[in-house]
Amino acid sequence: MLTILFDGVAYGMLLFILAVGLAVTMGLMNFINLAHGAFAMVGGYITVLLMQRLDVPFLLCLPAAFFGSALLGAVLERTLYRPLYHKPHLDQVLFSIGLTFMAVASVDFFVGSTQQNLQLPDWLKGRTELGEGEWMLGMGHYRLFIIAVCAALTVALQFILTKTRFGSRLRASVDDQRVASGLGINVNMVFLSTFAVGSGLAGLGGALGADVLGMDPSFPLKFMIYFLIVVAVGGTSSITGPLLAGLLLGVADVAGKYYIPKLGAFIVYFLMILILVWRPQGLFVRKGGKA
Repeated sequence: MLTILFDGVAYGMLLFILAVGLAVTMGLMNFINLAHGAFAMVGGYITVLLMQRLDVPFLLCLPAAFFGSALLGAVLERTLYRPLYHKPHLDQVLFSIGLTFMAVASVDFFVGSTQQNLQLPDWLKGRTELGEGEWMLGMGHYRLFIIAVCAALTVALQFILTKTRFGSRLRASVDDQRVASGLGINVNMVFLSTFAVGSGLAGLGGALGADVLGMDPSFPLKFMIYFLIVVAVGGTSSITGPLLAGLLLGVADVAGKYYIPKLGAFIVYFLMILILVWRPQGLFVRKGGKA
């Protein structure tokens, strides 16, 4: 039981890192980017290809995945996304879905449709067991590594958004762009930086999840619904909401597939419906901000 809980927490933390960039763009920038999973796929393929073809160590591939996805996000934000900020949400949805299918087709053409295997370092392949019987806790070293990295990123993101000047400028830019510009804030640069960091976090999540979730060209389509569930359940105006939503859904998904395998992902969708009926705007909503 404790092992299932541990695996669920690790899976939930991974979902959080994959989805937190989407929560930022939807909640703070008021932009619906359904191509978010494509940036996660980019980070995953950067990691896989660097390790397979250039023998780059795994730990060096993680920052490469982050910065590679962030750079791509910055370029696309400046050239394609920015003109759509003030368009209707339907236009944003159709555009980002089209971008997702283009990314899937491009990766399938240039890399191939087979699932890529990630060879983890030996020190991440082991497993530590504590206790005995039903209450034995089995901790996979790689999942423990995922939890540690995601926890550190969560603390850093919360600090940046709530305690730094950049976080204040971002909230001011979202609440009223005209007033923020009048105060000397470069709104375009704030949005560019935010979108790039969100894309980089997606790429980092894809790199961390390549071994757990698998990496193939259909990755953005398979996991898009999970990103949306985390954002919808957790809310889009804070870091705490998506984190708690990711943990709840991760534990529910792992436990449901272990104890009731025939139901598959039904438990996750059922839990989502219950939470949204109880709190339609998500678990956490910033007062005075946009939901």
